[in-house]
Amino acid sequence: MAGKGTPATALLTRRGVRHSVHPYDVPADTPGYGAAVAQALGVPAARVFKSLVTEVDGALTVAVVPVDGELDLKALAGAAGGKRAALADRALAERATGYVRGGISPLGQRKRLPTVLDASALDFPTIYVSAGRRGLQVQLAPADLVALTAATTAPIAAR
Repeated sequence: MAGKGTPATALLTRRGVRHSVHPYDVPADTPGYGAAVAQALGVPAARVFKSLVTEVDGALTVAVVPVDGELDLKALAGAAGGKRAALADRALAERATGYVRGGISPLGQRKRLPTVLDASALDFPTIYVSAGRRGLQVQLAPADLVALTAATTAPIAAR
């Protein structure tokens, strides 16, 4: 891999998890950013997942959903055992994870947050998530992501 690794890739390497790293070049202000990333990687958008830091009843929670879908906040709240969910403040999300917006990975966060992965991830042998830096995705088996983050899986994406 060119350049310095990230906490996410370091965690995968340390744990011996099979993965591959995929750089891409998509400007952060590109409309339909997630779909553009999927296109740059040459994979269906349904296999590329974004990590959104949310608050469920005031507790930070990471929601991992396909880039071609939207987060269903009500479904997330239910999956996380809460009543209300909302997107977290950007500065709070960056502080808690140690990553910047657009490069937040569900892996290797500064503070381990409860994680909910959209159940559609289980339909694929591998999925793509942020490797912890804009312009870098990591491909891994959904079961490995679940194991490393102690994630719950639930249908939390609306298409």
